[in-house]
Amino acid sequence: MPDLADGESIEIKGSAAKPYVVKNVGGVYSCSCPAWRNQSLAIERRTCKHIRKLRGDAAELERTGGELPAAAKKKTSAGPPLLLAQNWDNSVDLKDWWISEKLDGVRAYWDGKQFLSRQGNQYHAPDWFTKGLPTQPLDGELWLDRGKFQRTVSIVRRQDKSDHWKEIRFVVFDAPEADGDFENRLEFLTDCLRPKKQPHAMLHGQARCHGLDHLREELARVETLGGEGLMLRQPGSNYEVGRSSTLLKVKTFHDAEAVVLDHQPGRGKHKGKLGALVVQLEDGTEFSVGTGFSDAERADPPPVGSTITFRYQELTDGGVPRFPSFARVSKQASRSGTPKARKAATGARGSSKAKPKPVPSSSAATRYYELSDGKSNKFWEVSVAACDVTVRYGRIGADGTTKTKQLADADAAKAHAEKLIAQKTGKGYVEKTT
Repeated sequence: MPDLADGESIEIKGSAAKPYVVKNVGGVYSCSCPAWRNQSLAIERRTCKHIRKLRGDAAELERTGGELPAAAKKKTSAGPPLLLAQNWDNSVDLKDWWISEKLDGVRAYWDGKQFLSRQGNQYHAPDWFTKGLPTQPLDGELWLDRGKFQRTVSIVRRQDKSDHWKEIRFVVFDAPEADGDFENRLEFLTDCLRPKKQPHAMLHGQARCHGLDHLREELARVETLGGEGLMLRQPGSNYEVGRSSTLLKVKTFHDAEAVVLDHQPGRGKHKGKLGALVVQLEDGTEFSVGTGFSDAERADPPPVGSTITFRYQELTDGGVPRFPSFARVSKQASRSGTPKARKAATGARGSSKAKPKPVPSSSAATRYYELSDGKSNKFWEVSVAACDVTVRYGRIGADGTTKTKQLADADAAKAHAEKLIAQKTGKGYVEKTT
């Protein structure tokens, strides 16, 4: 591949959908990839695998002074010695255990010099953020706020030690190498962490659990505030490396229903059986459910077109359930007009005969909408008949799924339909008429 002259640029295919752009401006090479942008080096000393692919390793080593950016260095394979939680299964009496909020942040291990992820990768925190932290290891969470997990991840994974870290706090909940049991380690942390000394670090709050009713009340309170759940720590326990029954997590899972669109084949120990179900929510959101199945259910999975109940923890910013787990096949195994197998739906796409025919809104109480944004090709239709509101939705070219809701009266039905229409148009759906 030829080198670039001053002022020239070239597109190089990488791991993203769109190619990255490599430029040469006065002998300074730049790339639009995140690895180049997030380096803390001066721009004339930055390089990346796309620039090296263009110019060769020898030329780049000479240009940058024989140093590679931190992102290009080999990552540490072994993670830090962390204590990991188990799920509470209702069999353990949690009275007198230590109770704290489960933070929706990024687990971080301070080894006395740097922050490490569970996998052993470094979080490039600015020097002012780590100033004053002890040389003794601390276990905690890099946290922004409730419901801000994705924002937190986007900040702490940067490599440019940016001022965005001012939004982050290091919430400490243990000192792995301090002497004594959990209570003694809490005393150590209380003496060690001072707001004036470490303004970006704080000790996580702990309280004694008075019993099951107290646990339920606290869980409801935290979740009402938008929290993720609770953590319970056994009194008098040591810091153990790996999963331990002395640390339990308690979360409320939500139940929802989805229609099965397709079966994904299993791999490894599940080869020849079900790997995951591709399912669809009522609003057309598609995702995969790959956990919660017994061996028998993987051998004989819910059929395409059936309705399943699954459990999930919360929704992402895009409306996709996080950590979905199969619970059961719904009592109503299938619905009228449920989706056909994905191959059939895909084959019908683009066919005018297979495409649901839009009904003009002026000729009946039925309105038809479509969403085609390059990622999705979905339709949604709503009909009002007396007190009933019927919606039909799915991929363009498929029959779709039909659901009917009965309201108190005709006026309530019309108001409900208008509310649904406003929600869909707000998401980008466009009404189609003949």
